[in-house]
Amino acid sequence: MDRTQKAALLSAGVGLAVTALKFYAAAATGSLALYSDALESIINVVAAVGAFVALRVAARPADEDHPYGHHKAEFFSAVIEGALIVVAALLILRDAYFGLLAPKPLDAPVLGLAINFGASIINAVWAFALMRWGRMWRSPALIADARHVFADVVTSCGVLAGVSAVLATGYPVLDPAVAGLVALHILWSGFQMVRESVDGLMDRAASPELIAEIRTLISKHGEGALEAHDVRTRSAGQATFIDFHLVVPGTMTVEDSHSICDRLESALETTITGAVVTIHVEPAAEAKAHGLPVL
Repeated sequence: MDRTQKAALLSAGVGLAVTALKFYAAAATGSLALYSDALESIINVVAAVGAFVALRVAARPADEDHPYGHHKAEFFSAVIEGALIVVAALLILRDAYFGLLAPKPLDAPVLGLAINFGASIINAVWAFALMRWGRMWRSPALIADARHVFADVVTSCGVLAGVSAVLATGYPVLDPAVAGLVALHILWSGFQMVRESVDGLMDRAASPELIAEIRTLISKHGEGALEAHDVRTRSAGQATFIDFHLVVPGTMTVEDSHSICDRLESALETTITGAVVTIHVEPAAEAKAHGLPVL
């Protein structure tokens, strides 16, 4: 079990603890907003388990049926998480609608606020840690999970504000109204997550910053070659596939050109975590025949 899988599994444990606290707060107060918040937290647990399974699959080595590995499994997890967020938002909107039709007074609101606030602090710290690890380890599944947990934190903030307003004004209708507004925010967050994950499944290129770094490394470590062109990238989970054409003098031996390729591959794979490099070598004469500039 690698570090990303351990983080996903721990996320499920944290989610269970937070969900239990929020349901206790909802039961103590009878608040629709607090209940909606707890309902959204259930999805966190399911999503964390999904992320763990996806990371386990993504960690499998390439095989005969999947020669490029199983990296994209993480994107499937992120799509599922986004869909779950959307479902949670729709459920909250439904409850908020009926709550607006028949608002109810709250019981023990101070106790509920205190418990929910404590659970939200735990979630906020955990979301920050997950996002930091996800970016450091370049894991779409952990980043998606972090965004989901952070969406839960935003939900809790809205809920706390709504219940506090009910307590301050004595208007119970504010409880479902705030729940509905927060649900709309969650809905947008889920849509964004699904869109970004589908983009990854469609072989989106690496970021402009990473592509610039790749070109710099090729220029720095490509001594002996004449030019590199048709540099292409695609991201798949924690892997970044890089391929390009390397133009060498027509008189260069296969052994010498292979040494340049080894040097370039080593530089790229050492500097860029998860880099998978493919280089096509071609003689200068062939490059000129295709109208390509040769330096």
